[in-house]
Amino acid sequence: MAGRDLASTFSSLRPNDLVWNYVQSNYLKGNDPAAFDLLYWNADSTNLPGPMFCWYLRNTYLENSLKEPGRLTVAGEKVDLTKIDAPAFVYGSRDDHIVPWTSAYASLDILNPGNRAANRFVLGASGHIAGVINSPAKNKRNYWVNDGAASDAQAWLDGATEQPGSWWPQWGAFLAEHGGKDVKARAKLGNAQYKPFEAAPGRYVKEKAD
Repeated sequence: MAGRDLASTFSSLRPNDLVWNYVQSNYLKGNDPAAFDLLYWNADSTNLPGPMFCWYLRNTYLENSLKEPGRLTVAGEKVDLTKIDAPAFVYGSRDDHIVPWTSAYASLDILNPGNRAANRFVLGASGHIAGVINSPAKNKRNYWVNDGAASDAQAWLDGATEQPGSWWPQWGAFLAEHGGKDVKARAKLGNAQYKPFEAAPGRYVKEKAD
């Protein structure tokens, strides 16, 4: 699956913003697109193995099999997300056209079901990328939190409180509460069984698709 085709697919999910406005300004009016670091980074697409991509789309989007305990088998192991018993921090971007935030919210019913109250959901502003990489340094955008119980995503939003700035401090506080003690970073990569064989990001990202 050529990376350029994957990028076109994602853009087509929101054509008014990600396709048509560029047709108007660039193709019809002859204006050069303005320099935008986020779009430049986003254009650095990665090629994917075709069979893997087809399997991924069918099982996680078309049939939504990942939420069904034991329905998927990966590397010989049946996948059951309900067996995760660690507190989960779930984030969604309000204008995300790839992962609708209401779908992200539904993960709370699957992860850590024995202690759902320990899970945390935070809703950020903007879209799939800009909403996530919203560093606190620039104090931009906003996010929503709601520590109360909610029957569904809309009920959660109706009772949520809007906060200014980045959602990252919420994530930091969650890690501080549940992440355990700090440990030093590894000085040497790999171990006796799994040895490093090349520097990141790996040769596969440089392969040319036919």
